[in-house]
Amino acid sequence: MKNITIKKSALLVFPALLLTAILILAGVSCNRLDLKPLDKVTPSNYYITPSDFDGAVFASYSALQDFWGTSTENLSERGEFWAITLATTDDITINTKADNSGDQARAKKLDLLNIESSDIPFGAIYTQVYKGILRANLVIENTENGKNSLTADQKKQFVAEAKFLRAFNHFLALQMWGTPPIATKVATNINALALPNSTQADLYKAILDDLKDAFAGLPAVWDASNTGRATKWTARAFEGKVDVWKKDWPAAIAVFEDVRANSGYGLMNGNAAKKDNFEDVFDYKKENEKESIFEIQYGGPQSDDNLWVFDDTHSEAFKASQGTARVWYWDAPNGAGAPGGHMGWYSPTQSLVDEFEPGDPRLAVSIYKAGDTYYTNGVTDGVPYDAGWSSTGYMIRKYGGVRNAASANYAPNGQAGFNNERYFRYADLLLLYAEALIQSGRIPDGMAVINNEVRARVGLGASPKAAGMEALMHERRVELAFEPGRWFDITRWGIGPTVFGSKWKEAFNLFPFPQSEITRSNGLLKQNNGY
Repeated sequence: MKNITIKKSALLVFPALLLTAILILAGVSCNRLDLKPLDKVTPSNYYITPSDFDGAVFASYSALQDFWGTSTENLSERGEFWAITLATTDDITINTKADNSGDQARAKKLDLLNIESSDIPFGAIYTQVYKGILRANLVIENTENGKNSLTADQKKQFVAEAKFLRAFNHFLALQMWGTPPIATKVATNINALALPNSTQADLYKAILDDLKDAFAGLPAVWDASNTGRATKWTARAFEGKVDVWKKDWPAAIAVFEDVRANSGYGLMNGNAAKKDNFEDVFDYKKENEKESIFEIQYGGPQSDDNLWVFDDTHSEAFKASQGTARVWYWDAPNGAGAPGGHMGWYSPTQSLVDEFEPGDPRLAVSIYKAGDTYYTNGVTDGVPYDAGWSSTGYMIRKYGGVRNAASANYAPNGQAGFNNERYFRYADLLLLYAEALIQSGRIPDGMAVINNEVRARVGLGASPKAAGMEALMHERRVELAFEPGRWFDITRWGIGPTVFGSKWKEAFNLFPFPQSEITRSNGLLKQNNGY
């Protein structure tokens, strides 16, 4: 899907074409809804050619990039999905050696599990989720607008792709809020825009129905110019993941076994000595390879990559190529003396470091510690890592290291990086498959997947944890460190009290709906208990 970013010249204009609908449903206020769209392009003269529909689908993908966006407009986002999925967990604490600005304080608040419905991260992600759903719905509805030039096969493919994206967003909303609204139609009545809470049963059904339709309508592979777009096997793999969250173990097992047998996915396992296999996964030159089920795509480098407009509804969005600010927030902080000019907000915890076994190569790939050589933009030869750059002594290395220090992976200004977000990869699927097996009583089969596939890939023997679920929980934590899943694992396993002790509240099993959305709905949307 690098091509999706390359085509951003069309994509970044497109959101403005539907500004009225997007601003209403995404919760961005505007008091003049009759303004002419930019370039005088409207839904009435768009959605005609296959190229139009490509642009519209890419706009829905683009909303996913904005989960990690940084913007000086709208809600003044600062990579809010990291605050939600990292700062909340036991894997990360806020680095007190970094710039302790008001923006970092938002993540610090979540690090302390001081969770409130007014917090900007929840409003930001809610906005992006429903923006992506809106854009998917526009594609689906306009395939039947009576004026387009799509063939029957093209309609089938565009609807399937849009349904995958709609399911992706609805599933994330379910993980975060439990009973968020189901939005399957484009609202046309300005007086009836608000939607009520769904039930989990209805939401699971809507998500799974969309994923099954996506599986039926998407191609098994795309050509090279469309690398990274969702395939039928992307949809099928997500179906199994949703089944795990639903605790439908037989369904999950059946889906995962289909994916294992027929998809072509596999672990990156090309080095017989096991030395580099895990690091290969996060090499920017090895994006979208066989371990990738779904990656969030980033482009660049471009000379105008401006960190502060990483939001495709920003008024300067046409200048941005939608890189990621990961390096800005993750790499060691300039304020503590580190090279590279970055912020360094997030420090790995001692608890996470201790979770790795002696000799596990995933530790060195994931975390910088004393004695390591540090790399970032402009530091391609490396410098000694200084534990004083972090309040825990550690910094995140995953997606970094010597392989990713090349200038081609960074904007010229050093703010943006272009290494894709590995959102769902085959190792994650294997561990979900192992979990479904263990929960179904097939403990030896589940342990075989953990030991003979995930652990064997990095040269490790049998798990040190004898009990099936203990082994599974251990392996997910070290394999998937700093990927967007730890918080959702904690909540679905119900282990919050064990992990956080007296800081834990039962309410934390779900996040609060943004108070602004409840107010905007005139109370139709109900708040989760405890907020």
